[in-house]
Amino acid sequence: MDIKIQQLRHFSLVAEQRGFRAAASKANRSQAALSTSVKELEKILGQTLFDSGHKAKLTPYGEFCLPKINQFLKLYEDLNSDLRAAAAGQLGQVRIASVPSVAAKLIPRVLASYTETHPNVDVALVDDNAAGVEARLLAGEVDLAVGNCLHIQDERIEFTPLLADPIGIVCLHDHPLTSSSFQLSWEDVVDFPFIKNGTCSLLEPTPAHILADNARYSVENITSLFSVLELGIGITTLPRLAFPSESEHLRWIPLADPYVERQIGIFRLSDRYISPQAYDFYELCVSALYTPNQ
Repeated sequence: MDIKIQQLRHFSLVAEQRGFRAAASKANRSQAALSTSVKELEKILGQTLFDSGHKAKLTPYGEFCLPKINQFLKLYEDLNSDLRAAAAGQLGQVRIASVPSVAAKLIPRVLASYTETHPNVDVALVDDNAAGVEARLLAGEVDLAVGNCLHIQDERIEFTPLLADPIGIVCLHDHPLTSSSFQLSWEDVVDFPFIKNGTCSLLEPTPAHILADNARYSVENITSLFSVLELGIGITTLPRLAFPSESEHLRWIPLADPYVERQIGIFRLSDRYISPQAYDFYELCVSALYTPNQ
């Protein structure tokens, strides 16, 4: 016969309460039922746990068993609690991949709210370029990914749009373009040296593709790009979120003709189960970041 958790609990409770009557009252069971449960445990173990002359007094074997049983019951209760908390999304880990601009400007807002409701869930945030974000999601390295849908081709990836991120021209704050208009056309900037970056692929289906096609320089790393821009050797295009709003030397000017935007959203694999805690993060991203097109 296998030992039952209930039998161990009854034995521990009798020892704690120093008597079957008090233990039965606390367990909301009859004294006879509690006594039968302990006797069944003794039968399984092949040893008595309480002195036959003083039923509340532990035998030497009972003294040996009590701390081990109490330790097991504590582990069992912790396990039970942890499993239920994890099922409710209150324990575990959420892994998220994001393009850097979103990781820096949008995810912290969501994370602040998430930690309030899920204080015991660990969150791992990895930033990568758009291709890297997709690769991490497909490889199962992350539960969710946040970025733009431009290069997503795999049918297993489910995309939920959140907001539009417009493209603008980035140049030095005293560049001639800053005095001409609050909005620019690609024709206004075509004669200036252009620095191509990874987001310039957004220009490809528009007349502004000529800017990247004729670029004198190409810089993929965003940190290096800003360093080059601050030297004043060229201009570039960037999504609004990718531009550092605290920049003292650079300015972002909307590109009005053609108007170009990237669609920022959250990705998940349609054929893969995500944990409750990851689903809660997904839902929070949608509720906190979704902005309908105006």
